[in-house]
Amino acid sequence: MDRIERVYFLGIGGIGMSALARFFRSLGKAVAGYDRTSTPLTRALESEGISIHYEDNPDMIPFAVTRNQGEPQTLIVYTPAVPKDMKELLFLNEAGFVLHKRSEILGLITRSYDSLAVAGTHGKSSVTAMITQILIESGAGCTAFLGAISKSIKSNLTLSDTSRFAVVEADEFDRSFLRLDPYLGCITSMDADHLDIYGDYPTLVQGFTDFVNRIRRDSSVVIKKGLPLVPDPGRNLTLYSYSLNETDTDFHALNIRQAGLGYSFDIATPEGAIKGVVTRVPGITNVENAVAAASLAILAGVSAEGIRSGLRAFEGIVRRFDVRFNRSGVVYVDDYAHHPNEIRAIVQSLRLLFPGKKLTGIFQPHLYSRTRDFAAGFAEELSRLDELILLDLYPAREKPIQGVDSKLIFDMVSGIPRQMCSKQELAGRLPGLDIEVLLTIGAGDIDQLSDPIVKYLEENVA
Repeated sequence: MDRIERVYFLGIGGIGMSALARFFRSLGKAVAGYDRTSTPLTRALESEGISIHYEDNPDMIPFAVTRNQGEPQTLIVYTPAVPKDMKELLFLNEAGFVLHKRSEILGLITRSYDSLAVAGTHGKSSVTAMITQILIESGAGCTAFLGAISKSIKSNLTLSDTSRFAVVEADEFDRSFLRLDPYLGCITSMDADHLDIYGDYPTLVQGFTDFVNRIRRDSSVVIKKGLPLVPDPGRNLTLYSYSLNETDTDFHALNIRQAGLGYSFDIATPEGAIKGVVTRVPGITNVENAVAAASLAILAGVSAEGIRSGLRAFEGIVRRFDVRFNRSGVVYVDDYAHHPNEIRAIVQSLRLLFPGKKLTGIFQPHLYSRTRDFAAGFAEELSRLDELILLDLYPAREKPIQGVDSKLIFDMVSGIPRQMCSKQELAGRLPGLDIEVLLTIGAGDIDQLSDPIVKYLEENVA
């Protein structure tokens, strides 16, 4: 790493890629990159001195990169999320440049730390950010690479020159987490997802099992109760279980009470209860996430007071049960949910938090393959809303699949008022909604609608 002078990123606006870009920039390296569209995150990177262009054009790759082919001072990083026919990717490959996956570089960076790695098809971003806050507030500190923007640190990266800990979101997409060598690990969930990568659920389970077997020998792993994971006995890992409130698990919450939009509760641990825990983030799922974060932090040596202070200071992360508006009985929440189980969790949490309120959802399906694989599941969970607006499918990296679009889900939704529209048409539909609790959900570019929705509500809610 010391020899590297310049780093170029293909897909720099991705949440994981941008954290790496910030890391190298903090080391004083020259950092540049390409992304498809300008976003608040890419603009933040530009304000930090990182050069970004938004046209897929090999001529726009910095000359300092292209003239130094093969030199160890130049590092080129790409994300598998970029299309394989991307012009810059093709140019660099055909010209003989050595390209490195984001996961490979993350693995190399974190190998010199005692890494706390959190994996799971959902929940990992929140748990990772919570652990980071706990380590900061406890004084242990950490260098953390987050999969979302923490509202507490206002970034997806935090740095420490003195801490031995790294906190890492272990991403299962493209089997990226198999590049990591954690000191401690946590598995939050293992739903059938990314089947375009794994093919079937047993293969996905094997991927997670392979990840667990990369955890340092003679160390520990915390696993959500009920997940079918059996580590290699030769690793001699100590297995701990956690849950929301099931008393037959090693870590769980007790005496859960709503406190404003957040909760107060105790955390049962193998060494006794940590009493008086208070969180400020909404959603009963975040109580479970707090239990997971506390369990890993305890295994890393954090005290009970460190757990309490860290969870009390945690302000949440962007696009995870993100309350964007709350005034005069009208609430707007934005969330990244893009799998049927995630939609079920956010809807159930909102029903508990705002009983009796009308719940209107705006959903943007993400990926043709996921829509094809889970159309019936999406329709079932979306039917639990009181009203639905379904947006056009966001394809991301995928090519169209015949017969697969938003209408596939729309036709199976039942029992509620529903309508379809494009992202551009949504503004014209808002005045026709009787909004009490509004929810936007999806992993595509639906987040670009959040600010206009907030502006509409600020102008129309007394």
